[in-house]
Amino acid sequence: MNWHEGPHLERLAGRVVSLAREAGATDSECTISEGSEFSATVRMGEVEQVKEAGSRGAGVRVLFGQRTGSSYTSDLTDDGLRAMVSQAVNLARITTEDPFAGLPEAADFGAVSHALDLYHGDVEALDAASKVEMARLAEKAALTLDPRVSNSEGGSFGSYLGASAFANSRGFLGSYRASNCSLSVVPVVKDGDAMERDYWYSTARSAAGLEAPELIGRRAAERALRRLNARSLSTRKAPVIFEPRVARSLLSHVFELLHGESVYRRASIWAGKLGERVAGNEVTIIDDSTMPGLFGSSPFDDEGVTSRRNVLIDRGVLKSYLLNTYTARKLGLRSTGSASRGLTGNAGIGHGNLYLASGALKPEELLRRMGTGLFVTELMGHGFNAVTGDYSRGAAGLWIENGEIAYPVSKVTIAGNLKEMLNQVAAIGDDLEFRGSVAAPTVAIGEMTISGQ
Repeated sequence: MNWHEGPHLERLAGRVVSLAREAGATDSECTISEGSEFSATVRMGEVEQVKEAGSRGAGVRVLFGQRTGSSYTSDLTDDGLRAMVSQAVNLARITTEDPFAGLPEAADFGAVSHALDLYHGDVEALDAASKVEMARLAEKAALTLDPRVSNSEGGSFGSYLGASAFANSRGFLGSYRASNCSLSVVPVVKDGDAMERDYWYSTARSAAGLEAPELIGRRAAERALRRLNARSLSTRKAPVIFEPRVARSLLSHVFELLHGESVYRRASIWAGKLGERVAGNEVTIIDDSTMPGLFGSSPFDDEGVTSRRNVLIDRGVLKSYLLNTYTARKLGLRSTGSASRGLTGNAGIGHGNLYLASGALKPEELLRRMGTGLFVTELMGHGFNAVTGDYSRGAAGLWIENGEIAYPVSKVTIAGNLKEMLNQVAAIGDDLEFRGSVAAPTVAIGEMTISGQ
C-alpha cells in the first residue's frame, strides 16, 4: 500500500458523498481507511510467530431527514461504492425517525491540522528481520539479567501504518496518515517453588522513539523479580498508591462516568453534576486530541468535528462530559469532538489523550509520605459500577513500611467507592508519561479497604 495516497482516499470519500446525494439522501458522511499491521513474537530466542496483514474499506451513513442507514464495503471500485450507497439508502428508507439524528453543524468543522506528527517513515523503513531482532534482544536482556529469570512468554514487536479520509455533505473533506510501533517482553522468574511473571513495554509513533530493547528487557525482569515470594495481607484499611501503569485504569472508569451516553441515560454518578465538585483539589483531568505525536491525537473526530483540548475536571470541579453530536443534542450541549466509530454505523464516543495532570512530588516522596500502605503495581478484574461508583479489584504490589518497600504482596482485593477515592486523592506524582492514549502519574489515595486471605 502507498501511505502517501491521502488525496486518493479523499477523492473516493467525496465520490461516495456525491453518490448518496444522487440517490436522494439529504445528508451523508463517508469514512475510508487502509492500513497494514505487522507483529512478531520471539520465545526463548526462537521466532514463534510472524504476522502481516493489510486491510482497506469504506463506510457510509446516509440520512433522509432524520432517518438513517449505514453500510460498508471492502470493494473500493466504483461499482462497489455504488452498491454500498444503495444498501445504506434502502435501510434508511425503512428506519424510524430519530429527532436527534443529524450531522454536526457547519460551525463545528475547521481547517485540518497536519502538524500533529502522527506519521513517521522510519516505521515503514524497518524490515521484518530488524523487527524480529529487536524482539529477540529485548527477551535476551531479560533472560540474562538474573539466574532466576528461568523462562519467557516472549518478546514481541508490533507496528501499524495507515491512512484515513472523511467526507460529508456539509462540505467537510480531510485525511491523515498515522504510524506506530511497540516493543514488549514478558519474562517468567522462579525461586524455589515461587514463580512470577511481569512485563515492560515501549510504544511510539516512530521507531526512533522506542526505548532500547535492552532497557525494556531489564525493566521487565526487574519487575518480575521483585514479585517473588509475595505474601497476602489480613483485611485492613490503609493508604493505597497506584503506580502509573495501573493508575491509568482509574481514568478508564472516569471515562465511563463522562461518556455522553451514560450521562443522558442517567447511568453515571455524574449525570447532572456539571459545575459541581466531584474530586479533590489535586485532581485535574484533561482530554486533548491536539498533542503532537501522541496516540490519541487526530486532526478531527469521526464526524469531522475539529479536535480540541477539553478540560473535564478542573481542580476537582466537573467542567465537561465527552460528547459526540448525538449525545450533545440529547443533553442540550455542544459536541466535544469525541465521536468515534469504525467504518459503519452511528458514531459512538471515544477519547483523545485522556490524562490526569501531573503533581509536584517525586514517586519516592509519595512513598515516604504514605509511611505504611500498599503500592499497587497490578490490577485484575473490572469491578466498577458506573451507576453507584462502587469499586473492587484484585491487586498485587508492594507493602510499604516507614516509607520503604518491605515485601511483595499478592492475592488481595482493594475496594472503595470512586466518588470517595477521587475526593481522597492525597497527592499526585510528577511522573506523567504517555505509553498510550490514556496516561496518569503515580496517585496516592488516603484510605481504601484491603482484603486478604
